[in-house]
Amino acid sequence: MMDAAALRTFYERDAAAVAADPLFPEAHAALLAHLEAGTLRAAEPDGAGGWRVNAWVKGAILAGFRAHPLAEQPGGPWPFFDKDAYPARRFTLADTVRLVPGGSSVRRGAFVARGVVVMPPAYINVGAFVDEGTMVDSHALVGSCAQIGKRVHLSAAAQVGGVLEPAGARPVVVEDEAFVGGLVGLFEGIRVGRRAVLASGVIITGSTLIQDLVQGRTWQREVPEGAVVVPGVRPASGDHARAHGLALSVPVIVKYRDGRTDAATALEDALR
Repeated sequence: MMDAAALRTFYERDAAAVAADPLFPEAHAALLAHLEAGTLRAAEPDGAGGWRVNAWVKGAILAGFRAHPLAEQPGGPWPFFDKDAYPARRFTLADTVRLVPGGSSVRRGAFVARGVVVMPPAYINVGAFVDEGTMVDSHALVGSCAQIGKRVHLSAAAQVGGVLEPAGARPVVVEDEAFVGGLVGLFEGIRVGRRAVLASGVIITGSTLIQDLVQGRTWQREVPEGAVVVPGVRPASGDHARAHGLALSVPVIVKYRDGRTDAATALEDALR
């Protein structure tokens, strides 16, 4: 099997040359194997407290979509149709992933670590990385190339958006021990720091301004470590807005995580 260095050399070429290379099937099989083993990632910690995007990995995933045809896929009482580069992934008991019956799907090319729990129905897309001990609850989405840390709780209907293009764009990152409440939406490369808590209904995109009542500052594209974020509102500007008492939603950091917050999120351990 091609190692990571050989794969990088293979895929960091013109897209037409990659697709025409007779070694493409071997390279694609090796790409899937490395992604599923966690030895290749679309993004990874840079060792200095930040994250590094591996654009060539995302480009390699895109090459699979371009090169493979639409095909019938097994998996239910009726047929499914998708690009045959990334069918649903199959696990064995030895993987020690708790994939509960009821309609969940994990696409090939996604890393799902030991001890992860996937409650139905949930979906984990290609290129995603879900680390040890994480809970992916019912109706939760882990989008393409999203990076989820250890012991994260993605509550029911949490939406972690994915991104493949542009290849250099950072995917959504949720770091270790974060708690993502129900109906939370994280999109456009947001980074949620370790041990942060997002209350139900918080929506954060790349343009969202997060108001920090504790530090008296504003955050964008980053939820700081240990922050406790709740939905808030701010007055809308303009005469019409003032006349009708209109307000806009805004995420608000009301505190930073402490022992009481840890106790409130201990339900995760009970569920295990």
